[in-house]
Amino acid sequence: MTENTVLVLGSDPAPNLGRLSGRAEVIFADEKTLADRLPTADVLLAWDFTSDAIRDAWAAGGPRPGWVHTASAGVDRLLCPGLIEDETVVTNARGVFEQPIAEYVAGLVIAMAKDFYGSWELQRQRRWRHRETLRVAGSRAVVVGSGPIGRAIGQTLKALGVKVDLVGRRERTGDPEFGTVHASGALDGLLPTADWVVCAAPLTDETRGLFGRKVFDRMKESARFINVGRGPMVIEQDLVEALRGWRIAAAALDVFQQEPLPSDSPLWDVPHLIVSPHMCGDTLGWRDALAEQFLDNYDRWAAGEPLLNVVDKRLGYVPVQ
Repeated sequence: MTENTVLVLGSDPAPNLGRLSGRAEVIFADEKTLADRLPTADVLLAWDFTSDAIRDAWAAGGPRPGWVHTASAGVDRLLCPGLIEDETVVTNARGVFEQPIAEYVAGLVIAMAKDFYGSWELQRQRRWRHRETLRVAGSRAVVVGSGPIGRAIGQTLKALGVKVDLVGRRERTGDPEFGTVHASGALDGLLPTADWVVCAAPLTDETRGLFGRKVFDRMKESARFINVGRGPMVIEQDLVEALRGWRIAAAALDVFQQEPLPSDSPLWDVPHLIVSPHMCGDTLGWRDALAEQFLDNYDRWAAGEPLLNVVDKRLGYVPVQ
């Protein structure tokens, strides 16, 4: 007879939780059945991390699991007042996505600097047109978000010779890799120096709508903007106007206000904008890595040991030690 019940939100495709055989009962729920099944769960695995169902189900009341794990770095889709206030522990997928996202950002930087898109378009037109491109080494990047993802992006860009200013919630001096981590209030002063502005911060009340006209107007006309954080951090219409008005040179978005991006969104047709479908951290085998991470943390939970990647629910992320 099993002692614990693990409730999994989402099953397409189902996570490989074979290691729980004989140790826990694994049951599944979708958005329609989650509220009814939540009171039976000891642990909730938010495998479908794009769903808002947990917030709605939590508000229904009744018994709640003592631990919720989300298979994502961001926790904005599940945090709600009830979950923040109660004693339920929330953990996230910190450690799985950092380097893949950093590689994706580095790829975007190189692709934009070397005008790969222009080369592909000219090749399609069978046109031979020589151009001069940008040097990446010696350029400057402002990376907004000083957590593990932002740090991995900064480290990878530094390996390409980019000078990196890392921006976090508060200032920290003596950082072994970046010297000073700038406070969020320093962003306005850093923007005019940046060739690349990268958003990699969690979505909080402070960061929602952060990247709007004020920010884009502070950037150089030759600067490029990349968002691998969360879609609601960008005021999309302001970005559209900045690109169409040549107030910045180019941009790349991997996350959006509405996902999937509607086919009639103006973002599809904006010049010098690269659109990708929220895939920057998804490399071959990523789902297996997420399942293994959860199972390793389950072993700790079952043994009464401290869990890894515990989210500060009021901050909305795992604090940097």
